[in-house]
Amino acid sequence: MIASLMMYNRPEIAAENARYWGLIRQAFAARGIEVPRELSNDADEFDVWLSPDLVFSQTCGLPYRTTLNGHVALVGTPDFGLEGCPAGHYKSAVLVRADDPREALSDFQDARFVFNQSCSQSGYGTAYHLAQEHGFWFTDRKESGGHVLSAKAVAEGSADIAFVDAHTYRFIERYDTHGKNLRVLTYTAPTPATPYITADAAQADAMFEGVRAAVAALDHADREVLGLNGVVRISHDAYCAVPNPPDATF
Repeated sequence: MIASLMMYNRPEIAAENARYWGLIRQAFAARGIEVPRELSNDADEFDVWLSPDLVFSQTCGLPYRTTLNGHVALVGTPDFGLEGCPAGHYKSAVLVRADDPREALSDFQDARFVFNQSCSQSGYGTAYHLAQEHGFWFTDRKESGGHVLSAKAVAEGSADIAFVDAHTYRFIERYDTHGKNLRVLTYTAPTPATPYITADAAQADAMFEGVRAAVAALDHADREVLGLNGVVRISHDAYCAVPNPPDATF
């Protein structure tokens, strides 16, 4: 058995995440679903997601509709309550330095673009499609390995622009000192957010009910810290309807 909740894992919210996982475990146990006590958050993400022993994890929409398609089942999608987004959807904050005078995305077509991973919907997929709407694609591209690292690169001047999951950006604003050196140029259109998945399709419906019960049981303060409004169902077809960038790698 293996499980993880690595997508929004950071030290400042470790206690809240641990309590959330504890409530999920309790809710799953009440429904006859066996899960590991400890999360494998330090394991390689694709090793976890593609494991036939995957009980529960959270992934990104881009790998879900590509590499993971046919290997995992949707459990549900967390609702982060992001402004301007339907329930269970998110968007990307387009981040630039606070003192950068450029005001339009088209002004950045020759800029240094940093992204977390090319298999990321919020960091790369949305960037490609929004840039294409403005008639270009960044030629100066660099992979950082994570949204927080992308934001830091922009703030410190080694890159000019990054697309960052707006839920992650909440934590950057709250916890990272370099957040004060950033501003939001614009936001992308909403897409289905980072879904919970399992390799055990037969248990997916029971897991959805378990996660819903866990979110409801969370202390209000923990829900506020984690930015969790609830969990919703978004269809497989809705995820697969989002277009893929042509050069994503996994």
